[in-house]
Amino acid sequence: MNTETRDPNRLTAWAHGGGCGCKIAPAVLQRLLAQVPPHLAPPELLVGTATSDDAAVYRLRDDLALVATTDFFTPVVDDAFDFGAIAATNALSDVYAMGGQPLLALALVGMPINQLPEAVIGRVLEGGAATCRAAGVVLAGGHSIDTVEPIYGLAAIGTVHPDHVKTNAGARPGDVLVLGKPLGVGVLSAALKKGLLDADGYAQMRRWTTLLNRAGAVLGPLPGVHAMTDVTGFGLAGHLLEMCRPAGLLATVDSAALPVLEISRALVRQGIGTGASGRNWASYGESVDLSALPEGDRALWQTLVTDPQTSGGLLVACAPDTLDAVQAAFTAAQGAPGWVIGRMETPPAGTAPGLRLR
Repeated sequence: MNTETRDPNRLTAWAHGGGCGCKIAPAVLQRLLAQVPPHLAPPELLVGTATSDDAAVYRLRDDLALVATTDFFTPVVDDAFDFGAIAATNALSDVYAMGGQPLLALALVGMPINQLPEAVIGRVLEGGAATCRAAGVVLAGGHSIDTVEPIYGLAAIGTVHPDHVKTNAGARPGDVLVLGKPLGVGVLSAALKKGLLDADGYAQMRRWTTLLNRAGAVLGPLPGVHAMTDVTGFGLAGHLLEMCRPAGLLATVDSAALPVLEISRALVRQGIGTGASGRNWASYGESVDLSALPEGDRALWQTLVTDPQTSGGLLVACAPDTLDAVQAAFTAAQGAPGWVIGRMETPPAGTAPGLRLR
């Protein structure tokens, strides 16, 4: 499309995809990273690339470690302020997902300067700054370039006690799985881009994508919390598999217990979804077992568990006797206790780690 014909009030029209749906497909990313020569990491690097975690963690001293991450994407909504707020919330989530507390951020900005009005760009920056203020994070600067598509996000720095770091890799057999936000945001973003999302659907989308995952900083010190991540562009199934594989476990998830934004369920049945969902399934679908579901429901759940979640919820694997404390942390942070969606199990002999939906 000629950029001259694009409506500056419809930011999603300027992007080929939106939000975390812009992430490179998991299988492609794995092939690309395999080309990077291995690097001998110092012992101070507690978390690097090995476990596909949300952020890097570097020990400064015995009682203090640095959490560092960066996250940015193209518009997932049309409202400029909301775009900035959602992107900032999503970026800070990576620090919370490691059990850390974000402290400092730098803005990452790419804008088509000659096409978008400066007032629109300013609102994006304002939305990101407002989220940082709400999180108690200092937005101390950043970097900007002139790009074809609008891009916004943060490089974020936080801290965590080295003993409280939570990674993808620590889940244990018998752990309960708790999810902090409902699924379906990617579906809603696809509907928005097609002009099919009503005001109530947009309000739900905005509510959840701008909700800070503050519970992560409280969950980090809990010894019964064995693994944690946030659900973003690879969908629930993709990020859960990142927990299962390093631990050698099978995740059994109860579809009836999965929280889903109700409007997204109806939209999926109408054929609305994102291209990223299909790319996700092509990358890891062989590790997801849907055979226990009624045949007529499998396509629905395949879409929902692969749906890219922009600024999605925390996914926690914890010991059963820690569940009350985990849900109390969620309640204090976001007014709801999170959803118990399943359990980690030892897979049958000769079976690879994976996900089973029933």
